[in-house]
Amino acid sequence: MKGLVTKKIANHFVVDGQNCLARGNLKNDGIFVGDMVEYDKNQFIIEKVFPRKNLLIRPPLANIDKMFIVVAPLPKPDFLLIDKLIIFCQKNKIKVVICVNKCDILSLELKNLIQNTYSKFAKVIFVSAQNNQIEQLKSEIDGICAFAGQSAVGKSSLLNALFGEQKEQIGTLAKKTARGKQTTRIVSLYKFGKGFIADTAGFSKLDEGLLQIDERHLADYYPDFQPYLKNCEYLSCTHTNEQNCGIKKQVAKKQISSLRYENYLKIYQGIKEKKRYEKKG
Repeated sequence: MKGLVTKKIANHFVVDGQNCLARGNLKNDGIFVGDMVEYDKNQFIIEKVFPRKNLLIRPPLANIDKMFIVVAPLPKPDFLLIDKLIIFCQKNKIKVVICVNKCDILSLELKNLIQNTYSKFAKVIFVSAQNNQIEQLKSEIDGICAFAGQSAVGKSSLLNALFGEQKEQIGTLAKKTARGKQTTRIVSLYKFGKGFIADTAGFSKLDEGLLQIDERHLADYYPDFQPYLKNCEYLSCTHTNEQNCGIKKQVAKKQISSLRYENYLKIYQGIKEKKRYEKKG
């Protein structure tokens, strides 16, 4: 029987509500929440894992259709992390929604910054788990949906608000550091409307190595760069130090976000340094 893995604890799996184990060879290959599998409905043994369309290793989650990148006024948004997550989604054909939580304390300045930076190529929604303002979020849930972002932005709180009950322990914001205490321990899929919601542990960082991109092709994963790539003088333009770079010209004209471009340069350099380190090793 074919089914969806909705929970994993060690080598035990929940498939369509049934507790299952896996055949020995599959344990080595790995089975992830979100995998479509074939299992023996009498012995409850997973016998086959169907091909995945994508896989997120940390936290472990397969076949993601949509990622809600959750940000909030507190803790202060990590725009570099946001852009790395967007690149990951672009590479793995995952639809992106920027979900701004705690909008009840959101300044107009930050709201405009987020909208102006991302709304040209991604859906941006404003919600508040605290005030139960989640209608926009509800309407966007379709397929396997993952929440990602820093700790303490309210991912688990949003999940609780959606289901109207306590699904996960809610973390509290560390008062002195204004950084979150990570609280989510197990990745699970919860059925909601037309799709499933995965509660995923907060990202404190996303290493450039996980992107698996050559720095020469990094710009291909920036949808806001695409209309202007043809304006570069050289096909091999890296959009870093070149004089007649179409991307740099559009940044100067404020057609491309300077924040996005600065993050591009940081990620570009990070990928190069990662490759250099691996060669030395």
